[in-house]
Amino acid sequence: MSDGQNAIGVPAAAVYALGMQRSDVTRDDGTWVGLSLDVQDHHQPGLCVFTAGAQLLVSQMSQPVLLAVVDEQHEGVDFWRTDGYRSFVPPLRADAGRALAGSPERWAHRFAQYLIDSPGSPLHEGRWLLSCESPLRRWRHADASHAEYWSSMLVDGHPNGYIDWFLHAHSWEVLPLRPMPDADDSRVKAYRKQAREGTLPPVLLWWVSGLDCHLILDGHARFAAAVAESVEPPLLQLHRTVPRDDLATRTEEAVGFYEDELARFAGLRAIHGPAVPDGAATAGPQLVRLLHDLNTAEQPTWAWPLPGGEKQWRRIAREVTDSQNWPCT
Repeated sequence: MSDGQNAIGVPAAAVYALGMQRSDVTRDDGTWVGLSLDVQDHHQPGLCVFTAGAQLLVSQMSQPVLLAVVDEQHEGVDFWRTDGYRSFVPPLRADAGRALAGSPERWAHRFAQYLIDSPGSPLHEGRWLLSCESPLRRWRHADASHAEYWSSMLVDGHPNGYIDWFLHAHSWEVLPLRPMPDADDSRVKAYRKQAREGTLPPVLLWWVSGLDCHLILDGHARFAAAVAESVEPPLLQLHRTVPRDDLATRTEEAVGFYEDELARFAGLRAIHGPAVPDGAATAGPQLVRLLHDLNTAEQPTWAWPLPGGEKQWRRIAREVTDSQNWPCT
């Protein structure tokens, strides 16, 4: 076994001093959207996505957490979940839930510190958003209870299952990184009381583009408690945003579009008179949306080539599945 690998050959993450700048992201009306995290000097995270052809591997501190295979028709993903994942968030006490209740901003700063402090988090160099505005909330029909809806968004199966892109296209299901606890689990019972009181701490999600799915980084019991009480689980979603190297260029492009629109309307006014608007009422909101998207829109998840490629991936699969002929080929 070479240095930098564990017993089954998953590359170990290098250790770097992790620097991060935080800034609040708000809408033009001042509404808080999330916390922007600008991470520096951290080139490979402890919780890392590797690729080998159509195969993916999520590992944490060199231990396999999730193996996945995109099917040939690109209609979904077969996965095998190990018991290797460990949350990097310490247990959240009930008094913290009461103190921070109703303040996603304060929770975001607390979770950001856990993300920055832990070697087992997915943060790496680039810009990220930790947001309370998850697309998962958009799809619930008014006639569906929270229990029904959020249960339907959970991906079933342990140790193996299937993420269905055909039935859940662009609705982004939730994949637990360990089996969900039952409603009568002691931790869930404690959190159910907080769910009823409105003091339940957020569930931390990580959107992974290669799975087109959210992974639960922390809060499996809190999610289960919200479902058991049929309330909407408070969420904080982590995803990559536009890299800092592209931000200035794309900001200039957005401003240039705005200026071109004003010039176009000025030309029309010169020809047709003052009855033609100056264009600010149209171009201004477009500029605001473009600039907002630069700070909030999801960018594809970075993945690293798996050393050894598909051969190595298959060897890891045999090891973690105890040669149970998964995936079926």
